[in-house]
Amino acid sequence: RPPARYDRPMPAADAVSVAPVTPALADAVRALRVRPAQYGFVGDIAQLLIEAERDPYSDAMAVLLGAAVVGFYRFDYSPVVVGGKSLGANAVALRSLMIDRGRQGQGLGRRALDACCADLRQRHPERRLLALTVNCGNLVALRLYREAGFVDTGEFWFGGPSGPQRIL
Repeated sequence: RPPARYDRPMPAADAVSVAPVTPALADAVRALRVRPAQYGFVGDIAQLLIEAERDPYSDAMAVLLGAAVVGFYRFDYSPVVVGGKSLGANAVALRSLMIDRGRQGQGLGRRALDACCADLRQRHPERRLLALTVNCGNLVALRLYREAGFVDTGEFWFGGPSGPQRIL
């Protein structure tokens, strides 16, 4: 029997994609939850969605598994992108990435990051730098971002609500 091939396209129901949050997706996004220990890292999803909708420099994005909403993040295109400083006109900040607590541990975070980066390249090819801050105590997220290819700058931002953040 030949070894299984993993380079075949996945069935659509297993495909992870991203899409702007539309009114049709908003209720499902608001229903997302994180584990209590993660709340300090992410915040209240309904409030995050309101803030993203009000911010002209922001895109609220849904993470989809097939047609089901399983996560959320937003792109921040503001001039002062990460840690209170500008990283140049070609930078975008990734904010508030989260996967619903019922879907965590299934590899969706990494697949969501891949889809996020592909979406950014397609819709905003002039934006060549994706940056973020991550709480120093959020070891799972730090590992995920490093494995996805984010580079730790060695700098910290101390303005986060839950303690110091690493800039990646």
